[in-house]
Amino acid sequence: MAQDGPWQQLPSPLRELLEGTPGAVGVLDTDLRYLYVNPALARMNGAPPEEHVGRTIAEIVPDIDARDDVLRAVLADGVPREAVSSGHTRVASPAGRRYWHGAYHRLEVAGTVVGLVGIVLEVTASRHQQHELEQARERLALMDSASTMIGTTLDMDTTCGELADFLVPVMADAASVEVLPPDGAASRGAAPGHLRLRRAALAAVPALLPHVQRFGAPGETVDYQPGSAIPRCLASGRPVVDNALPDDRLGRSAPNTDRVAAYRAARIHSALVVPLLARGRRLGTVTLVRAGESPGFGDDDLLVAQDLARRAAVSLDNARRYTREHGIALALQRALLAEPGAPHPGLRVAFRYRPAGTSALVGGDWYETAALPDGTTLVAIGDVMGHSLEAAVEMSHYQAMLRIVAAEGTSPGLLLDRMDRLLAQVETARPATCLAVIMDPARGVCTYASAGHLPPALVAPDGSVELLPVDPGPPLATGHGGCPEATAKLPPGHHLLLYTDGLVERREESIDESLDRLCRLRLPREATGDQLLDAVLAGLSPAPDDDVALLAAAFID
Repeated sequence: MAQDGPWQQLPSPLRELLEGTPGAVGVLDTDLRYLYVNPALARMNGAPPEEHVGRTIAEIVPDIDARDDVLRAVLADGVPREAVSSGHTRVASPAGRRYWHGAYHRLEVAGTVVGLVGIVLEVTASRHQQHELEQARERLALMDSASTMIGTTLDMDTTCGELADFLVPVMADAASVEVLPPDGAASRGAAPGHLRLRRAALAAVPALLPHVQRFGAPGETVDYQPGSAIPRCLASGRPVVDNALPDDRLGRSAPNTDRVAAYRAARIHSALVVPLLARGRRLGTVTLVRAGESPGFGDDDLLVAQDLARRAAVSLDNARRYTREHGIALALQRALLAEPGAPHPGLRVAFRYRPAGTSALVGGDWYETAALPDGTTLVAIGDVMGHSLEAAVEMSHYQAMLRIVAAEGTSPGLLLDRMDRLLAQVETARPATCLAVIMDPARGVCTYASAGHLPPALVAPDGSVELLPVDPGPPLATGHGGCPEATAKLPPGHHLLLYTDGLVERREESIDESLDRLCRLRLPREATGDQLLDAVLAGLSPAPDDDVALLAAAFID
């Protein structure tokens, strides 16, 4: 070998080991200049062995962080150390950055420090694998967190807001979500060739928020010029990345050319637009923005943003479907819930119906009034068990049957008994609760019976509420019958309040606690029936997962 020194006098087996090992071995003097390099190190550095001798690492491979601090520490105290170096040698490599792991040991001759020896192995591949594994773990953790924070409701705008809030500041300095109209086409009113979308959500770091709010607040529409980033993203179904564009290209990519100066003033330099696609349907886009000292968007950002957009799009599509199906279900239920009959003169009745807010299924809550031949009026309220279209259809059967049976003029207990017997003969009939009340204006009294229904309440003119005693019988359609009757005075100015269980029942409390909350209400003094019902709904804030029907009746002075 061309290197001078004692290395040539090493025993042949040891010299062959140094020259044949794939491990890069080098010997440095106390000034950290090469004394010896084996062929593996020479090949790694891209320079012949003799060119190394007498030169420092920086002189041979200036683009490597050689960790001279570690080498000098080894020389100083003799403690062996390991270190990772990175950079590039003279040998071309496809790797963006190369990494080496080195172990260093001090050399001494007769007690005198003469230098150190280092053994270096390239670990670029393992470092890249480790980096990719760490990135994969980070993406999984991010996706796991997103799954619990995005799509918590079946409301589209809420879901869009959750997506934007999640992205800032984790992935962007600002984020917005734009959605297409329900039919998936550009809405009316936009200039020819422009695309109009509704901004459903916007989030930004505090310093950037005042700037981006000028571009369109949630709920507003934004028009996008032809060829700008968002229309291109929707047309192709692929993300659009705009990093550090010059003014002319930024003007073409922005919604309109007037935005360029505002973007520059806000120090916005990069944008990533990702389509929201679910089940083959275009729903809109999510735009991520970076400003100031934040870096541009890279390939890893693109992968993560696409994953988040795919997951969010499914939640948005579920919300879109729910909104449509819930609207159809409510329209059907309102059609089935026939308008109650008119009471006799001398009685004023008010009604309210509030549908469930978190399910596309409808319930079987209903109410009814019927003027009877003897001058009294039947008022009733009921609840068919279950939440489905079948329950809503069954509700209409109960309502119609009550009208027919009531026309025969009977007491509330006998009326419920007869309905129970008739319904028990129908195999498909669903059980239902019902509270029937015969109101007699001439006597100022009401007679009532309950088939498994909650008790009626009496609301005094001062707004206080008390429950009327009732001994409920079995629900209708069970075939057991037996609904005891009770009678109560209804003084002038008082209202009789009938309601379904959705008004008061809560999963976390007993029915007695629920009814006690109703009795603790203090309603408006001298209120009309409509005012009382509105106040009851506001005061109890019914659970959103159950329907509520309400009826208030009062004798007219």
